Amino acid sequence: MNSLKEIVESSPRLRNLRLQNLRGELDQSPDNSFGVTSAPAPLAAAKWDWQRVERVLVVRLRSIGDTVLSTPSLFALKRFLPHAAVDILLEDWVAPVLDGFSHVDNIITVARGSTAARARVARRLRANRYDVVYNLHGGTTATLLTRATGARHRVGYEAYQYARLYNCLAPPSATLWGRAQTHSVEQQLALLGWTGVPVSDRPPTLLAVTEAAAATVAQRLQAAGVADNSFAVIHPAAASATKQWAPEKFARIAEDLTSQGLAVVVITAPDQLHVIAGLRDSIRTPLVSFTDLSLPEITALLARARLFVGNDSGIAHMAAAVETPAVVIFGSSNTAHWRPWANGPAAVVYEELECQPCHGYFCAKFPEPECIKRVPVERVSATVARVLRESA
Repeated sequence: MNSLKEIVESSPRLRNLRLQNLRGELDQSPDNSFGVTSAPAPLAAAKWDWQRVERVLVVRLRSIGDTVLSTPSLFALKRFLPHAAVDILLEDWVAPVLDGFSHVDNIITVARGSTAARARVARRLRANRYDVVYNLHGGTTATLLTRATGARHRVGYEAYQYARLYNCLAPPSATLWGRAQTHSVEQQLALLGWTGVPVSDRPPTLLAVTEAAAATVAQRLQAAGVADNSFAVIHPAAASATKQWAPEKFARIAEDLTSQGLAVVVITAPDQLHVIAGLRDSIRTPLVSFTDLSLPEITALLARARLFVGNDSGIAHMAAAVETPAVVIFGSSNTAHWRPWANGPAAVVYEELECQPCHGYFCAKFPEPECIKRVPVERVSATVARVLRESA
């Protein structure tokens, strides 16, 4: 089996990720950031004496995508405070997304839906004696755990529910950036920038490829007869019907990719086998499917891929974080807020309707979610062709 060095050197994107990780470890001063020639700036004056800050906690519960989109904030904090401890609180099932991530000191986890687990983690957070805590999402559980830390500075947005449990409340991110709409990454960065952390360069999302995951994925691809950087990853599943493009339409895209000489690797979770079955029933060309990859292994797979095509999901944000060219199909979500936060070529495809975007839990206007159903294969296919050209 190839060594990790051989695996990395065979892929230009993996080489770049390794260099970014090394640069992040060796060059984290406030005057430097990746690809930026001038020093990044905060969005407001410092709210306290940062020289006295020794421990910072970032609270970001919920999903895969939420976790990936928090990485620019973690990077900005560690760059600004290289000698302070920067921790993050995540739900336990999603924490492996940050395996190997070099811009956080400790990952603290809490089990979803467990009152006992929340009590235990609250005691641990209190014992850590944080100086500053940022809650990047104003959910009830995150707010209660933020308050439980007893930190001197508990930072949230003034629009958060239970805002009285914070003692530092920021104005809306749109006000801080001076724009009507902001991306989720910008919304999170603004909370830091309002307190004096340099964020004006809007750092990219970042994920690490671990040695174990890289080796496992290399073995799986070799066994399937798939060569490195000669395949596209398709993720046809989604969290809700308002975000899930039809499997038979993904089949047409898979056939297009195969005709261009790319192998197709389809990934889903184990409980989404019916989605792959629907795709297989509609396709006339071979494909490889993986349904049992861990989150670090998905990161490693995406980092080796020529292209990602999928629904609006956390996996799409993982692809952007390893600079894989991507085409993401949107339904109910707000594209301005949730599009891939990417350095590399990336595009979104969606059908513009008066009711789009919406909450996405169900379609309130039509019997079925027309926003995602009406996205035509031809437009996705043309976008895929363009992204492939731009990333050649």
